Amino acid sequence: MKDRTLMSDPALQTLLLPFEDGSVDLAPESRILFLRARAGRELATLRDHKLACEQSFAPDRDALEAMGLKVDAEVEASGFDAVLVLPTRQRQEARAQLARAVQKVRDGGLVIASAPNTEGAKTLEADLEALIGSTEHLSKHKCRVVWGTVDTAAVNQSLVLEWAALDAPRDVLDGAFKSRPGLFAWDRIDPASRLLADHLPDTLAGRGADLGAGFGFLARTVLERAPKVTSMDLYEAEKRALDLAEENLAAFRGKRVMNGIWSDVTKGIEGPYDFLVSNPPFHQSGKADRTDVGQNFIRAAARGLRSGGQFFLVANRHLPYEHTLNEVFADVKMIADEGGYKVIRAVKAKGK
Repeated sequence: MKDRTLMSDPALQTLLLPFEDGSVDLAPESRILFLRARAGRELATLRDHKLACEQSFAPDRDALEAMGLKVDAEVEASGFDAVLVLPTRQRQEARAQLARAVQKVRDGGLVIASAPNTEGAKTLEADLEALIGSTEHLSKHKCRVVWGTVDTAAVNQSLVLEWAALDAPRDVLDGAFKSRPGLFAWDRIDPASRLLADHLPDTLAGRGADLGAGFGFLARTVLERAPKVTSMDLYEAEKRALDLAEENLAAFRGKRVMNGIWSDVTKGIEGPYDFLVSNPPFHQSGKADRTDVGQNFIRAAARGLRSGGQFFLVANRHLPYEHTLNEVFADVKMIADEGGYKVIRAVKAKGK
């Protein structure tokens, strides 16, 4: 995967415009909180301030830490002089992030947010105005940055509380799972995962893992269906999902060994495993397909399996994974092809 610190990030560049052109002037050593923080050379603009980063997505966490920044999945402190936000694309989660920013800033502090024009920049401006009143904005790099001073007396406190709860965990699928807005397929079973689940054999045994576990559907399917599975590791880049996956599989604790692992699978996994299951992501960076993510999942799976271990993968039919699979596995077979998705079983060569 490409180093995120070297990738162009127009929303981040635009977020910092008010600092660079003097529209925003904070005293040296001001306390700044960056929600959904992302790494980039542009952060040098904040070098004279005390920056706290909140990021629950492991690849972005890793990139920030590589820059020497301290990162927390959730920052408990409040009273910041400014709060920066790069809202996610999911509307409920984005509104919850804006509300959280207002809750975290001190009276008289600034909330500053940025989004691409094609991903709701005008809506972002309207939402921030609804929370705090008047705002200012600048546009560049096909993005918009919006900011305003928070006057506690003028804040729409009831709306802040309402929006802060929009991405809270809740029961979904008639109470079968807990999930929350912002997660992949947060309120349903993704059809690709369903297809893979339908083709997982009940003969799976030993130590296994789910690569990209989401809120735990595939892992729970394995544990319910295959009694000879002794342990299951849950790999998930998004900690908000991992926490829920562990809760959704709590009934198996004490009966099987389970570990939640907050990590970027493309950097490698523990092992060796007897089997692996995965519905890998392919659109981490905006709308464009990221086939390299799935390809790196495949390579990580091959390294993490024992000799003769099995890897069960589901993917959109058009994604070109077969070449990579045939490079690193001895036996590759498509076992299902339905509804625009393919399920592939790959076996690692013995003696490797």
